[in-house]
Amino acid sequence: MAGRYAVIMAGGKGERFWPLSTSKHPKQLLALVGDKPLIAQAVDRLEGLVPPENVFVVTNADLVEATREAAPLLPPENIVGEPIGRDTAAAVACGGALVKAKDENGVFAVLTADQVMGDLDVFSATLRGGMELAGQNDILVTIGIEPTFPSTGFGYIESGDKFADAENIEFRKAVRFVEKPDEDTATEYLSTGRFYWNSGMFIWSVAVLEKAFGAHCPEMLELMDTLTGYAKDGKIIEGMDATYPNLGKISVDYALMEKADNIVMACGTFHWDDVGAWPALESHFEQDESGNTPIGQVETLDASGNIILSKDHLTAVIGVRDLIVVQAEGVTLVCPKERAQDIKKMVVALREKGSYDELL
Repeated sequence: MAGRYAVIMAGGKGERFWPLSTSKHPKQLLALVGDKPLIAQAVDRLEGLVPPENVFVVTNADLVEATREAAPLLPPENIVGEPIGRDTAAAVACGGALVKAKDENGVFAVLTADQVMGDLDVFSATLRGGMELAGQNDILVTIGIEPTFPSTGFGYIESGDKFADAENIEFRKAVRFVEKPDEDTATEYLSTGRFYWNSGMFIWSVAVLEKAFGAHCPEMLELMDTLTGYAKDGKIIEGMDATYPNLGKISVDYALMEKADNIVMACGTFHWDDVGAWPALESHFEQDESGNTPIGQVETLDASGNIILSKDHLTAVIGVRDLIVVQAEGVTLVCPKERAQDIKKMVVALREKGSYDELL
């Protein structure tokens, strides 16, 4: 059987969790849920499936040291930093080069550092089954998550005929990828039983990935080939420094998944949460009798449905409802829960002002 590897993408900024998450200490380096940073949890989930020496992390150049500290189980040289962000296709090509330099016949999963999983035995079985099928077939495997409500915040994958069963997990042919829908469309998707949330996790062999890049995004095949040469010499950082400035930005979904016709979707039935914004924490922390989610030093009076995080001192909330109140890193944020996605807009606006860089 082909060797098993994993590439964890950890380059996100986590701007929707500002002010707790900043560019110097983004979401994946925080213990938002649980007692370890999210990147460490991502590594721990691979125990017994992929040995630490076969796990690679692709992050930002200025986060390499912090990521190494947060994921001490991994060899330091397995954590590499991109000089500039060029979206997920480049990160996948970089990860593919690291795997190929070690094992040209390797099969690897592409995972993200900022998601939370439950039912870890089912998650492991899904990865094992996907790796088994990806090692035996000319396919690109993606993991779809069985939807639990009509989310308008996720993209969807429409599944078709059954492809195979592996490790008691059902794999279906993927028909198409669709963008985030409106609520009526999402409700319609759920009623069919064919649509799954797009988790952004993938499994493929080195050879099949190269073939797909060659057919659909030759620029990324060239990048992977170039970086493989550098990686074999232990100089992949020099390779990225030389190649990244001239790359275009493109996501792996757009580069490959929306174009290829050999995609198979694992039916993911494990608990999955991409922890995309502050309201996601409500399902991970205990709520009081008024539906508030207090984290840290918090007191409330006649308040309900609020998410309140106070990192350094007491925050008292009176007579308000359905707010996000965060006191962290020298910043106080107050925002209606329904506008949680706009926190990213605030970060962008503050960055443009240029007066608050140390807080961003």
